[in-house]
Amino acid sequence: MSDGSQKSPVVLKFGGSSLATPDRIRLVAERIAERRQQGDAVVAVVSAQGDTTDELLTRLRELAPDAPAREVDMLLATGEQQSAALVAATLGTLGVSAVSLTGWQAGIATDPSHRRARIHGIAPERIRRLLAAGHVVVVAGFQGVNDLGDVTTLGRGGSDLTAVALAASLGGSCEIYSDVDGVYTADPRIVPEARRLDAIGYDEMMELAALGAQVLQGRAVEHAWHHGVEVVARSTFAAGPGTKVHAAAGTERMQPVTGAALDRHVARILCERVPDRPGIAAQLFGSLAEGAINVDVIVQSPSHDGRTDIAFTVADEDAPQAEEIARLAVARIGGGHVSRDADVAKVSLVGAGMVSQPGVASRVFRTLADEGINIIAISTSEIKISCLVRRTDAARGLEALHRAFGLAEA
Repeated sequence: MSDGSQKSPVVLKFGGSSLATPDRIRLVAERIAERRQQGDAVVAVVSAQGDTTDELLTRLRELAPDAPAREVDMLLATGEQQSAALVAATLGTLGVSAVSLTGWQAGIATDPSHRRARIHGIAPERIRRLLAAGHVVVVAGFQGVNDLGDVTTLGRGGSDLTAVALAASLGGSCEIYSDVDGVYTADPRIVPEARRLDAIGYDEMMELAALGAQVLQGRAVEHAWHHGVEVVARSTFAAGPGTKVHAAAGTERMQPVTGAALDRHVARILCERVPDRPGIAAQLFGSLAEGAINVDVIVQSPSHDGRTDIAFTVADEDAPQAEEIARLAVARIGGGHVSRDADVAKVSLVGAGMVSQPGVASRVFRTLADEGINIIAISTSEIKISCLVRRTDAARGLEALHRAFGLAEA
C-alpha cells in the first residue's frame, strides 16, 4: 500500500451523527480506510458522538450553572477527543496505522476567547510528519489552544472550521460528511420537494449557513472562501457526488434565488422608550459587542416625544445574556422596559441573482401575505432577504417561498 506522502492531503470531516454508534464508527473507519487504500494521504477530523456535547452541557448545568467559560471548554473538548481515539483505534483493527491528536497537538492556535474562539494560526508540522510516515491522522475537531495554553472551543459546528483550516494549511482538499447527501434548496425534512444542489458559491453558502442551514458552519465557509479551499458536502451513509462549494462562475444568474432557509433558534430583544439622540445606539450595541453577542436583524421605530423603540434578534442561546446586557445598558441611558420574545423564527431566501433582478422583495412579501403570515421585521443584503415571523408560521412560510420561486425545479 502506498504511503500517500506524494499526494496533497485530503481532509475528511465526520459529524456527530456519523459517529453516534459503534456500527457507525466502524463505517466511518471503513470509509477512511478505502481512501487510504486509494493512495490518499488522509487527515480525518471528527466531532463528538451524537448528542455528547449537549449531554455534557446538561451535566455541567446541573452541577455548576455559572461555570467559568474556561472550564466549559475543558469539558466540551473531551467529546471530540473520545471520537478521535475511537476512530483511530478502529482503523487499527482494519490494518490501517492511525494516530489521534487533540486540537493543540495538531498545532491549532486560537485567540484567548472561550466558547467561540477564532483560529489565528496552524503549525501542521507534526501532521505532515505523521502523514509522511504513512499514518492516517485523526484530529479532534472544534478545539484549539490559546497563548496561555488553555483549551478553547470554536463554537457550534466548529469541527467544520477545523477541517477547512487544516485543509488550507496543508494545501489539500476538504470533504464534509454528515447524514445528508449535500446542500439542498431547503431543509428536506420541512420541504419534501427540496432539491439537492450540484454546486453553490461561497457567498450563497455562507449566507445560508448563517440563516439556519445546518449542513456547513458559516465560519468554515468564510475560511474556505478566503483561502480558496474547495469543499464538498457528502453523506456518510450513501454514495453520491454531494454538493461542491466553490467560487461561483462569473456569468449572470438566470434564477434570482438559490435556496431558502429557516432558523428557529432566534429570539427578539425589545428595548422600549430609548432616548432618540446621537450615540445611544452605539452605546447599546457597543455593550452587546463587549459581551461577544452577535446581533442580526435591527429595527428602530419612529421617534415620539424624543423616544424610540429598538428591537434586535440574537441566537436563542445568547438571548438571556443579551437581555441582561441590554437591560443594564438601557437603564444607564435612561430608557424604559426591556423584554425578550422567543416566539419568533427567521425565514430567508438567498441568491446571487437577486442583485440584478428587481421584484424579488415584493414577491417575498406578497407570498407571505397570501399565506396570512405577518412580518415582524425585515433584513436584507445584496444576496438575501430575511423575514422575522411567528415561530408557528415559519415552516408554512418556508414551503410557500420555496414553491413561489420554483426552487424544486432544476
